[in-house]
Amino acid sequence: MAAPGVAEAVAASHPAEGAEMTEAAELSRALSRLLPGLEADSKPGRRRALEALRRALEEPGPAADPTAFQGPWARLLLPRLLRCLSDPAEGCRALAVHLLGLGLRRAARPRDALPRLLPALAARLAGPEPARRPPEACEELRLALVQLLGLAVDLCGAALAPHLDDALRALCCSLLDPFAAVRRESCSCAAALAQATPDHFHMQSESLIGPLMQTISHQHWKVRVAAVEATGAVIQFGNGKSVDDVLSHFAQRLFDDVPQVRRAVASVVGGWLLRLRDRYSFFHKLIPLLLSSLNDEVPEVRQLAVSLWEDIGLQWQKENEEDLKDKLDFAPPTPPHYPPHEHRPVLGCRELVFRNLSKILPALCHDITDWVVGTRVKSAQLLPVLLLHAEDHATQHLEIVLRTLFQACTDEEAAVVHSCMRSAELVGTFVSPEVFLKLILSTLKKAPSASGLLVLASAMRGCPREALQPHLAAIATELAQAHICQASENDLYLERLLLCVQALVSVCREDCGVASLQLMDVLLTIVALAGATGLRDKAQETMDLLARAEGVGGCQDLYRKHMGPLLERVTASHLDWTAHSPELLQFSVIITQSGPALGEALPHVMPTLRACLQPSRDPQMRLKLFSILSTVLLRATDSINSQGQFPSYLETVTKDILAPNLQWHAGRTAAAIRTAAVSCLWALTSSEVLSAKQIQDVQETLMPQVLTTLEEDSQMTRLISCRIINTFLKTSGSMMDPEKLIKIYPELLKRLDDVSNDVRMAAASTLVTWLQCVKGAEGKSYYQSSVQYLYRELLVHLDDPEKAIQDAILEVLKEGSGLFPDLLVRETEAVIHKHRSATYCEQLLQHVQAVPATQ
Repeated sequence: MAAPGVAEAVAASHPAEGAEMTEAAELSRALSRLLPGLEADSKPGRRRALEALRRALEEPGPAADPTAFQGPWARLLLPRLLRCLSDPAEGCRALAVHLLGLGLRRAARPRDALPRLLPALAARLAGPEPARRPPEACEELRLALVQLLGLAVDLCGAALAPHLDDALRALCCSLLDPFAAVRRESCSCAAALAQATPDHFHMQSESLIGPLMQTISHQHWKVRVAAVEATGAVIQFGNGKSVDDVLSHFAQRLFDDVPQVRRAVASVVGGWLLRLRDRYSFFHKLIPLLLSSLNDEVPEVRQLAVSLWEDIGLQWQKENEEDLKDKLDFAPPTPPHYPPHEHRPVLGCRELVFRNLSKILPALCHDITDWVVGTRVKSAQLLPVLLLHAEDHATQHLEIVLRTLFQACTDEEAAVVHSCMRSAELVGTFVSPEVFLKLILSTLKKAPSASGLLVLASAMRGCPREALQPHLAAIATELAQAHICQASENDLYLERLLLCVQALVSVCREDCGVASLQLMDVLLTIVALAGATGLRDKAQETMDLLARAEGVGGCQDLYRKHMGPLLERVTASHLDWTAHSPELLQFSVIITQSGPALGEALPHVMPTLRACLQPSRDPQMRLKLFSILSTVLLRATDSINSQGQFPSYLETVTKDILAPNLQWHAGRTAAAIRTAAVSCLWALTSSEVLSAKQIQDVQETLMPQVLTTLEEDSQMTRLISCRIINTFLKTSGSMMDPEKLIKIYPELLKRLDDVSNDVRMAAASTLVTWLQCVKGAEGKSYYQSSVQYLYRELLVHLDDPEKAIQDAILEVLKEGSGLFPDLLVRETEAVIHKHRSATYCEQLLQHVQAVPATQ
């Protein structure tokens, strides 16, 4: 304390300084009265002393002048308060921290306190080496201590440089504090410290990287944001080499569920790319992080990333203006085929990506096939962004890009496949088709795959029409090759193959005429091999699109145009067909889908059917072909007989196709084939294509085989056989040889005992027709014994428990009553007393009496 005489002398000579010294002396006397209380043994006593100090500092008075306050603060108050930081009482420690903050704010030269303040803070926050366990147990007080450290940084700035060791030691521990608020405050303090001491901080900045990277994944998103921002400042003003240590952690934050964290990453990375001293060395590492944010799901993050990226490009463009002079002065216009709805990046952005693409692509292509789904999705989203910037410069990296796309398009994640399709479209947009087709088609030749076809389809979809048109025929020819279009029956593979055709048709439009046959061949294969109905429908729609592109009416006109070449190619190997041959399936589609054009191609079709339906061929194949033949015969006028030429092949159908397959052979497969052959014969006879004379010819050839099929195990076969015989009889029964006609009714009588009522009804209907044939025949006496036997058997069935059968039998007897009524009356009277239902017999007798005998 200055002597009173000295103070008065100074006051007399220098009034301002004298006033300050007087205020300092007065404050020193006031503090001297309060400070002894800090040494009290009792906690209440120390607390009262600290509260009194707080009132003294907060109230206006001598302490209000920073210059007057500086001396007593540094000499008397600061040492005592620092000792109070170790007080056993938590309340006293809290008051001491508060008073230290007040003192720093009031002091004229707060930096003078740093030599004693920083070690004390480090001691309370970090503890002795190496444990670094914070001696301060109260988390609220640890927060207050970090806030005090932050205040010292704000007030003292660069003056902290000599004390960086203590400050960093404290922050390294507080950054890992269990209390989230302490971590957030520590991050803010670390960022402020880095900005305040840039000339010295870079030598020790690396010590903060480890704690920050442990904090960057904290469960509280606000702590994660603070850690990202602090890392940005620490590396910005510290050692730039630490970028390598934080890249992987920043990349993980791009997957953060909280958009504020992703925004912070974009902001920090953008700041580094703009202001980091060594940024040129890290462009290839930082650019992917920022460009990944261009696809963020939150518009705000996307807009920030776009703005930062454009600023980066413009800055780099300005810094390298001399190198880019020619490109700037003679900049070509935006390509006319530039992807719509895409904003072309500035030249600086494009050049930055192009010059670093060779360093970025290998790692990116590796990550696209990573085992973590999120990594694959993000990497796949980044690839089209890079290709959009690289434009035609992507050509020199095309091999690795395509190889990656082939693999990534097999991914189960739809988002990955979608991004890869977009990348392939950009390849088609910017790379010459001559280049990418050579690589893609050579890969498909070696190993056809669904992913390869998807890449090809996407690339063609992005390719300009005028560039793709010269290669149209070569592409279609390659796709039509059996090793590609018949490589798999998997629906996914066929769907991707269909995408290729759709891409060609949609891009080339009217130019597709030069490859119409090949494209038709591919579509035919897809329809033939597809298992899903939806895929077949899509292929049919594509045929319609191809027909419109060629200016023809529809897909049936396409069939008519290409029927000959298609059948020639498909049937070339028909002698080697089995049920699973793709050519058989293609042949089936042509037969069923070509409509009227089929009638013009019978010279190709019928010999193939004849060869493939021989009994020596694959049974399953024969079943398929019989089914197809039955289908077209049911609508013969609009298909196989559209030109009226089918009857000229009738002998081939009956003698060479149906007759051999109606022969009895043991086994279920043979029975199934007989059923198919009978169905085909029924379709033929009921199609109204044949004249009565032609049906008679069929009957003379096939009646014996049809009669044998009445004994088949298959109910369907027996039913159809009855109907066929009925048709034969209606058409030519009256002209049949009597011996052949007599052989028919016993077989029909057997069917009246069939287990199926439908067969029994059909047999009864056929017997009616048989009796009508007998009526129309000459020499009825020849049939008398047969008709008498028929009467007798029918009367037995007239007693059937089924009313419908009784009614049907009654109709048969009524039809036959006109032939030999006396015989019928005698037979009826002989059994009428035995019948449970005599009513039917009485009705029959009444009918006989009412109807005269046939003359």
